[in-house]
Amino acid sequence: MSRTTTTRAEYCVLACAEAWRDNGEVLASPMGLIPSIGARLAKHTFSPELLLTDGEATLVGLDGGAEGWLPYRRHLAMVTGGRRHVMMGASQLDRFGNQNISCIGDWRRPARQLLGVRGAPVNTLNNPVSYWVPRHSQRVFVEKVDMICGVGFDSAAAAGPSATRYHRIPRVVTDLGVLDFATPDRAMRLASCHPGVTAAEVQAATGFPLALPDVVPYTREPTATELRLIRTVLDPDGLRDREVPPV
Repeated sequence: MSRTTTTRAEYCVLACAEAWRDNGEVLASPMGLIPSIGARLAKHTFSPELLLTDGEATLVGLDGGAEGWLPYRRHLAMVTGGRRHVMMGASQLDRFGNQNISCIGDWRRPARQLLGVRGAPVNTLNNPVSYWVPRHSQRVFVEKVDMICGVGFDSAAAAGPSATRYHRIPRVVTDLGVLDFATPDRAMRLASCHPGVTAAEVQAATGFPLALPDVVPYTREPTATELRLIRTVLDPDGLRDREVPPV
């Protein structure tokens, strides 16, 4: 493969980075390799105000060096005030953005125990949350999640204003494309396909009907600067291709 050819993993990095465009000075909390590269790419380019941490209590700069101290009490204040944008994973996602990372099957006697609810409810009710799914399939994108961990648009609306104040799911990025909820009823929409993928392929890998624009665009191409940063600064060892192999 030519070094000038953008890989599927690089489109995924770019699509994750776009989740933080125009966010301003908020704490970016990416979970996973490709979202982490994406957050750093966003800070290097179109979102320089983003705050990044070392995963513990230190704010870090573009070079990974310490820039400040973020004690837990300040972290919690940002979380509960809408000043953080998380990108989480999902074992299941439904058409309104409800997420499950706890169990498969009836929670009283699950067929499989997963991570547990963890911080998903607090994350989704208190600050924007996007999702990263490295393998788009009907096992993940289901009509109804087995247990609600991350709160979707329908569940937040049913709970009332206290749940909707900071609730927002800007996008879902997968190895096939980008999805959002820019529809009147907040049902999931196919926002773009990664180059080489068709809308029919995305729909076939989804367990419910997706809303579709009249014309489904492709995920945008990275600039030469963005490609250079991904390949030589942010991920010179090419670990991104292990998560999303070239096609």
